[in-house]
Amino acid sequence: MFKLLIFDWDGTLIDSQARIIASMQAAADELGHQPLCSEAVRNIIGLGLPEAIRALIPEIEAAALEQMRERYAHHFLVQNETPTELYPGVTDTLSRLRDRGYRLAVATGKSRRGLDRALNDTGLTELFELTRCADETKSKPDPCMLIEILEETGLAAGDALMIGDTEYDLEMGYRIGMPTVAVSYGAHHLDRLRQHKPRTEIHQFPELENWLDNLTDELHQRTVS
Repeated sequence: MFKLLIFDWDGTLIDSQARIIASMQAAADELGHQPLCSEAVRNIIGLGLPEAIRALIPEIEAAALEQMRERYAHHFLVQNETPTELYPGVTDTLSRLRDRGYRLAVATGKSRRGLDRALNDTGLTELFELTRCADETKSKPDPCMLIEILEETGLAAGDALMIGDTEYDLEMGYRIGMPTVAVSYGAHHLDRLRQHKPRTEIHQFPELENWLDNLTDELHQRTVS
């Protein structure tokens, strides 16, 4: 039924919320901005970094935004030691899905530098046919990165599935008619995700494979009958 599976990164494949929140708070404190509460930072996970900073500090000027961007990256990549780990079952599930013929991609709010480092650290680089990052195109929830992935793969929106944990992920898919899967264990509550009418909800990553298997079985039964 689906030929291409497109995954968000943070909060969908990897548990990085605590590190993102701590790094953003540390950068704001270091630069003398008002303290950022954890819930406010959790809300912007998934956006491109400039868009996230503007959402947290609406009055920020261009020079200060660039400072904030640099200090956040430093804390996240260098100074902060909060562990970030793939969610249980991610590597095995992705490997099986690819081996069964699904094409895999990533659409993320991370920078190219950040995603390449994360892919290398987790050993997932070779599993993904292509990736798009927020600093290469428009930030979520604009669906531009999904459109670019579809153009590069030669597929239609209905041939692909967007899997994500934030309303920004699901809104991207909804806006171009791409089916979506809501991930319940990430940054945003399911109530926020449901407004964009996902095809299903998963509460552990391996459930995605089970759901896809059931869809395939149903399609086969309809074809046979």
